[in-house]
Amino acid sequence: MKTLTLVIGAVYGLLSVILGAFGAHAFRKILSPDRLESFETGVRYQMFAAFFLLFVGWILKFETKSENWISWLMIFGTLIFSFSIYLLAFQDHWGVKLSFLGPITPIGGLMMIISWVMLILYFLRNKM
Repeated sequence: MKTLTLVIGAVYGLLSVILGAFGAHAFRKILSPDRLESFETGVRYQMFAAFFLLFVGWILKFETKSENWISWLMIFGTLIFSFSIYLLAFQDHWGVKLSFLGPITPIGGLMMIISWVMLILYFLRNKM
């Protein structure tokens, strides 16, 4: 789990830089300012998640279920949160209706929040 967390953290970081560059250049030409702002929010939170995963991958031993859940919640929460935002940002450009993703996005955000809370509880329990 440690290696998986570190690799996914690195992949999320890599994709954040790539998507951020596309957002600053190529996507600026095809997305409305509101859609581009949403897209950039997804990129920003994905980068925060990348740093989070690299940090917990480095400090946790992944010996307990709760340590594993800290990682899984951030991995899947980010996938749901950021990637649903990316899809929503492009729905007008693609001419498809993806509004069903709107209520799904906060579920990813909630998973990310729970992951942070679990990390705080881990620190309090282990007095790091």
